[in-house]
Amino acid sequence: MAADGYYTFTGREGEVIPRNVTRVRIDESLTVIPAGAFFRNGHIVELICHDGVKTVERDAFNGCRSLRIVIMPGVKVVERQAFCYCVALTDVECGKLEIIEDEAFYFCESLRSINLPSAKIVEMSAFDNCKALMNVEFGNKLESTGWGAFYRCTSLEQITIPLKGSIITHANLFAGCKKLKHVDLVGGGGVHETIDALLLEGWTNDMNREILSIDQILSNTPAGYDFDDVGGKAMAIRIWISSVLRKIIHYKAEHQSFLNEAASTLQHVLPQDIMMNNVLPFLELPSYMFEVGDHEEEEEGDSDDEERGDD
Repeated sequence: MAADGYYTFTGREGEVIPRNVTRVRIDESLTVIPAGAFFRNGHIVELICHDGVKTVERDAFNGCRSLRIVIMPGVKVVERQAFCYCVALTDVECGKLEIIEDEAFYFCESLRSINLPSAKIVEMSAFDNCKALMNVEFGNKLESTGWGAFYRCTSLEQITIPLKGSIITHANLFAGCKKLKHVDLVGGGGVHETIDALLLEGWTNDMNREILSIDQILSNTPAGYDFDDVGGKAMAIRIWISSVLRKIIHYKAEHQSFLNEAASTLQHVLPQDIMMNNVLPFLELPSYMFEVGDHEEEEEGDSDDEERGDD
């Protein structure tokens, strides 16, 4: 036991953690916390990992019912049931976490919020039964969410997600989340910048109304409890994302059409260098590619055809 009260876990074969240990620090030699390393340890309260720890293997902290604080700034993968039944867990620092496997945080019933800026994949039932969870914040890297990932998160009110047409594929993603009523789009991803730069104020206002409409939609949409539910809040969010994407792709095409027309007119009265260096860059939209699903790709293709027809 170190002078600061932390026990240094080395992961050596046969290592026995003293029963009086409540605070654990992972040794600098470890990059992986082994499977079942602290399985059903009822005493530890705090875990601190150094930046070099990249993986928490399956069942590593399963059933650690006193664990409250987890600091793992370099961890990229949390495997299946790694923190399952950590019923006292309230604080998780995981800024580089990319993959959250099946039931990784299942029944962490004291967890109130979590920030996942680097998360790419959230697998089945990852946060199932996190009954105190009120707010979840993803970043732009999110690619997919699994079957029932937030099932029975009965306190969930708000979620922040990127504007992508493929991240919600399961109708039961938010089954049982009766309080879910607010969706934010990830800031800094080009969505709001693109909307603000649209040529006409009417387009901007229409887009902003579309984005804000999800709160009203969710207020009138049942959460559902059946894993076979074909509707509910998850599908409402998916349809809303599709609608936002269709509109923004349409208005981008309209904006480009106006820009092409203006450029064609101005090139007869302005020097070429002024056109290229001053006028066109001022009118161009931010260079951001919206990630769309199959339905939206078809709509985007139609818009592009219309734009080419105007040239």
